[in-house]
Amino acid sequence: MTGEVQDITPGSGVLVAVCRERAEGERRVALTPDEVGRLLATGARVRIERGAGSSAGFPDESYALQGAELATDAAAALASADVVLRVAPPGDEEIALLPPAALVLSYLRPLDQPGRVKALAEHGVSALAMELVPRITRAQTMDALSSQANIAGYRAVLVASTHLPRYFPLLMTAAGTVPPAKVLVLGAGVAGLQAIATARRLGAVVSAFDVRPAVREQVESLGARFLEVELAGAAGEAEGGYAKELSQDTQQLQRDLLAEHVAGSDVVVTTALVPGRPAPQLIAADMVASMRPGSVIVDLAAEAGGNCELTVPGETVVRENVTIVGDRNPAAAMPYDASRLYARNLTELLGVCVKDGRVALDADDDVISGCLVCRGGAVVHPAVLERLA
Repeated sequence: MTGEVQDITPGSGVLVAVCRERAEGERRVALTPDEVGRLLATGARVRIERGAGSSAGFPDESYALQGAELATDAAAALASADVVLRVAPPGDEEIALLPPAALVLSYLRPLDQPGRVKALAEHGVSALAMELVPRITRAQTMDALSSQANIAGYRAVLVASTHLPRYFPLLMTAAGTVPPAKVLVLGAGVAGLQAIATARRLGAVVSAFDVRPAVREQVESLGARFLEVELAGAAGEAEGGYAKELSQDTQQLQRDLLAEHVAGSDVVVTTALVPGRPAPQLIAADMVASMRPGSVIVDLAAEAGGNCELTVPGETVVRENVTIVGDRNPAAAMPYDASRLYARNLTELLGVCVKDGRVALDADDDVISGCLVCRGGAVVHPAVLERLA
C-alpha cells in the first residue's frame, strides 16, 4: 500500500503552523526557534501566532530572526496550513479553525478521550497522536512521552525537596549527624528512573518498585535498591515495554506488600500509568496515615486519577500530616527545556511525514501506522476504534 499524498502548490514548500497553547496551565510551545531553522532548511515555511512561545521563554523576535512568519491570531496562523504542530489536544473551537485536509501532530489523549479523535476525523484532518509513537529504535528521537517524562521525574524530586522539612543527604556536623532521607519511587519507567537518579544526586537513600522485573538492572545501575515484591507471577509488562493493568486482587496484594515500605519513606514519588486506563491506585488512605508527619508524596499520575487515594489532581494538599502533590502537567512547569525537547520530537516525526516537499503518509511505515489516529474523514487506529465501539 502506498501513502496518499496531499498536493501542495509547486515550489511553495509545506506550510507548518503553530498557535499559542490555550489549555489551562500549558506553558510549552510546539516549535522553538532552533527547530524553525531546521524546518526552513528543508524548504518548509513556518508561521507562528504571536505570543506562542512567550510563556516558554521564546519571544516573537527569536522566531522572526530564524525566518518564521508571524501571525496576529490563531485563525491567521492556521490559514491554508498544511501541517499544524501542537502540544495540548485541541478543543472544539480550535478544531473548527483547523484547515480541512491538514495534518495535525499533537498530544491527543486518543485512548481515554476518543471522541476528540472522532471530531478531528469529522473535520477532515489527518492526525498523529504523540502518545502513540511506537517505542522502537527508529522512533526514539520522536518519543515525546519519554522526553517529557524525563522532565517530570526530575522535577518531582525537586518539588519533594522543597516540601520535605529535612535534608536529603547524610550530613556529619559538629552538632551531630543528620541521616539521609529515604525516597521510594513507584514505577521505574522513564520518569521513575529520572526521579531515582535525581534523588541519588541529592544524597537520598532510594528504593524503587515496578511490576516489570526486567527493570531491576536499570534501577540498581542508578544506585537504588529494587524492592522484591512477589506478585504470584503477575508481572505487569505489556507490548512495547509499557506497564499493563493488573487485576483488582493483584493490585490489592501489591498495596499490602508495599505498605511497610511506604510507611518507612520520607518521600514517595509515584509514576505508574497504564495507557488509556485510570492510574492504578498504589497508596491507600491508611498507608498515607502510616507515614511520618511531614512526609511528602509526589503523584505524577495525577492527571489519570492518581496513584494515591488522597491525591487531588491539580492541587497540593495536606492529608494525615503528609503533603500530597498532584500536579497535572509537571513538564509544563519547566517550559523552556520541555519545549526544546518536544519540538525536536515533533520535527523528527514530521520528517517521516514529508517527502519531496509534500505531505505523504505511508500507512506501511511502522512509525506512522503506530500513531496515525485519523485520516480521510475516518478514525483509523484500531485501539481508538475499539474505544469508540
